[in-house]
Amino acid sequence: MEDIKNSSNVFQNIMLENRERLSVTGVIDVFSFDDQMIIIETQLGLLTIKGDNLKINKLSIDTSDFIVDGQITSLIYSNSEVSPKKSGKNILSKIFK
Repeated sequence: MEDIKNSSNVFQNIMLENRERLSVTGVIDVFSFDDQMIIIETQLGLLTIKGDNLKINKLSIDTSDFIVDGQITSLIYSNSEVSPKKSGKNILSKIFK
């Protein structure tokens, strides 16, 4: 398990089990999802999860917990000050610049 701490004292835990189950804390919202890519907003920025047969197993906005199952191939953080919803841009336009 990896603990991440930034200057504003925000903590986030990420646990990847056998590349088949990903647990993330500090999740604010889910922007986009399908069976090959999920984009979530976390307290530390946007997190893109790529893989095959991805399924959201748990999403709790109350506790900020998120669990996804499937074959996970990559995790990519984007440090974005403005979320796609707030900027008025479509998430796909940001991905395919």
